Amino acid sequence: MDAENYRIHDALLGLQATRSYDGKEVVGISAAIPHFSQQLAIVKAAKRRFTSRLFELRQIVQADTYDDELDAAEILARKGFTRAAGAITGVVLERHLKQVCIDHGVKLSRKKPGLADLAQGLRDTDVIDQPMWRFISHLADIRNICDHAGDLEPTAEQVDDLLAGTKRVLKTVA
Repeated sequence: MDAENYRIHDALLGLQATRSYDGKEVVGISAAIPHFSQQLAIVKAAKRRFTSRLFELRQIVQADTYDDELDAAEILARKGFTRAAGAITGVVLERHLKQVCIDHGVKLSRKKPGLADLAQGLRDTDVIDQPMWRFISHLADIRNICDHAGDLEPTAEQVDDLLAGTKRVLKTVA
């Protein structure tokens, strides 16, 4: 037994080799450390790859869900249900921005943040620039018209802008 063939299993068994003539250790537990370090590095790399793959899968599932919801909103908009189309689109935008905040570790002060809070958090942490912040704020204003009963009715053009803008944000803000 020498350092070349000494393994972690040998260390776990407490095996060591000593010279017969003076009892000095030839190989012992310390010889297993490089093997252990290499295996640990493999496990860490596998964990990163697994985590990365889960992240990719989550993104694919979310993208499919968002596409389906936006398709439904477009159908509603074409049928004249602008308020409902805008509300659905606003939810998609909000979910996306919440996920971006989570992915970037953005801390938000409110328990239930709205689009404006999410956009501000992303702006404050330089995830988005000021023009994108303004663009999202504009979309949030349209969404608010759609979500809240009031004197204003959302126009077809506003809802079309909200749909197109949300698609843009989904593609560019990650």
